[in-house]
Amino acid sequence: MILPTNLAQSDNILQKAERPLLMSHMAPDGDAIGSLLSLGHVMRALGKQVRMACQDPLPQRFDYLPGFHDVVRGAPAGPFDLLVSLDCSDTERMGTVFTALDDLPPILNIDHHVTNLQFGAVNLVDVEAVSTTHVLYHLINHIGVRIDPGIAACLLTGLVTDTRGFRTFNVTPEVLLIAVELMRAGASLAMITQNGLDRRSPETLRLWGVGFARLKVGDGLVWSSIPLAAQQHPNGDDSTSGLTNTLIGVEGALMAALFVERKDGRVEVGLRAIPGFDVAQIALSLGGGGHTLASGCLVPGPFESAQARVVALLKEELARQREEP
Repeated sequence: MILPTNLAQSDNILQKAERPLLMSHMAPDGDAIGSLLSLGHVMRALGKQVRMACQDPLPQRFDYLPGFHDVVRGAPAGPFDLLVSLDCSDTERMGTVFTALDDLPPILNIDHHVTNLQFGAVNLVDVEAVSTTHVLYHLINHIGVRIDPGIAACLLTGLVTDTRGFRTFNVTPEVLLIAVELMRAGASLAMITQNGLDRRSPETLRLWGVGFARLKVGDGLVWSSIPLAAQQHPNGDDSTSGLTNTLIGVEGALMAALFVERKDGRVEVGLRAIPGFDVAQIALSLGGGGHTLASGCLVPGPFESAQARVVALLKEELARQREEP
């Protein structure tokens, strides 16, 4: 639930800023990108000298969004009088763009993850929201900027991708009504669904094939892994995004995990659960975060031992949760 005082504080700090820097998380997904671009359009409408940055390149399947090519990699030259963190549960999620800043301005933290650490000078965090663009929809209406077709497309992209096409347990009638309003404002649900959920490169599908070939199933837990050697086409796309969602759809799965080896030796872990189970707390215990049913973290390698360690933790946690009344 968003409190009116939080909206007022967020509106106030945005109105006062003249040179805001907007930033989202590494390996950006549809909600991160939609949040970044929608608020970027709003700040420009307010006459601000806004910059948008992300550690990693934006996946090309989101190139239909206006402002897609305005996002820079790395920390742009300052100074900035406000940093707006979007869709990040902690500052580490912003990666090298955040750590490269010489002078850190006040932070406005806008998010919807249950594991958010409330690290901002102002925190606009609603864990009941289905996406960060859901939170932004209410903030933009509070600010009073008209939601034009471009802003509407960015906001709807976050709603669609974070709910997997309005199929997650937290979709409410209010969320569907917001989607209708965004469509009336000019956003195309068909185009956003096609690009945000269905469009994949051939290289991505081949990589998914590696994951399917390494699939393992055991007593309610499904997991797979993609070693660095199999990642032949690093094209800046979110190649493994969506594969973890597919794994939780395996018959009998209660929890699912995908392990992806990184060049720096660490292992990226994506976690999913079906309603009634929780992977957020185990992700948090490993230095990550996210949602009850969808979380993630980075753990130290080596690759095989990292998998064994996390799988053991997941099995133990799954057994504990199954015993709860």
